[in-house]
Amino acid sequence: MKNLDCKYLGSCGSCVLNTSYEEQMEFKFNSIKELFSEFYDGEFEFFDSGITGFRSRAEFGIYHDEQGISYSMRGSKVKFIKIDECKIVDPKIAALMPKLLEYVSQKDELKTKLFGVEFITTKDEILVILLYHKNVELIKSELENLSLNLGLNLIARSFKKKLVFGSSNLNEELIIYDKSYFYTFGDGAFIQPNRSVNQKMISWALGCANDGADLLELYCGHGNFTIPLSFKFSKVLATEVSKASIANAMKNCELNGVNNIKFTRLSAEELMQAFNGVREFNRLKDTCLKDYNFSHILVDPPRAGCDDSVLEFMKDYENIIYISCNPLTLKENLKTICKTHKVIKFAMFDQFVHTNHIECGVLLKKLAK
Repeated sequence: MKNLDCKYLGSCGSCVLNTSYEEQMEFKFNSIKELFSEFYDGEFEFFDSGITGFRSRAEFGIYHDEQGISYSMRGSKVKFIKIDECKIVDPKIAALMPKLLEYVSQKDELKTKLFGVEFITTKDEILVILLYHKNVELIKSELENLSLNLGLNLIARSFKKKLVFGSSNLNEELIIYDKSYFYTFGDGAFIQPNRSVNQKMISWALGCANDGADLLELYCGHGNFTIPLSFKFSKVLATEVSKASIANAMKNCELNGVNNIKFTRLSAEELMQAFNGVREFNRLKDTCLKDYNFSHILVDPPRAGCDDSVLEFMKDYENIIYISCNPLTLKENLKTICKTHKVIKFAMFDQFVHTNHIECGVLLKKLAK
């Protein structure tokens, strides 16, 4: 397999691995295997990605000079570089980038004080977010014309201002084991940036949920894992701190005909307090925690990993499915978790090809007393 055919490779600070994909995979596989050798000596699974067109979410700077405006990226050796294309983004983004730049370049009202643009795609849709250092309400009509002329769902943001043209929600279809799952989520939602690898992550998690009774999920977002996993369990309790994500997660239940999930807006710390009887929450007034028979707990924490209270809480669960976006904090967490549990499955997910980053999935089972 060839290297990434990109004229900015080596100068762009995004793609830093200038080797063939086979070499990248071998490097990441061996690095993770060595990093976690003290916890697991079994077979490591590796889920790969395409080397181009895989990013469903991308953000670029806008650079202004005497030649007009250009897209920009952080440079590997300089602060930034100007670019006119990006090989790793979804083809819908790649096709739109020059059209959007050309249109904006011709409108002084639109290009003045524009400093960034973000693209978010799903299987069939695209959303554009323009970022300004001026009040976007002053150019509302020009932004509306941009949206209409290019047929875009468009958001314009400036300090404490947000204008929406079209819809700020996107609709996604993911296919897991030949079954379609449907999602809606907002522009501020956390999404896995590599759609193909995300489907592989969900499939792997489903393979960890055999002989399940009830599932507890922390950091559930809009239900990326929750919806498919719900079909493997009798009941599911899923928590998330974002009000918007919970609202979309409930819509996603309707889209998929799911009626066995209880989504509740609680932080991990608040959930610990509820389970320990430290305090009562109105958001749990119709939920009896004692009615659940949790056989599995799934956590997909932020880069900082799980805090000590969550690690202490998880030690009583028979099965732990841990999705990690940071191998270093995962390793630190496993030092605690493996006092009570054993790693029985370990997977790597190459969400970010051409970078040093790799995501991991770990299935742990409680040690026999």
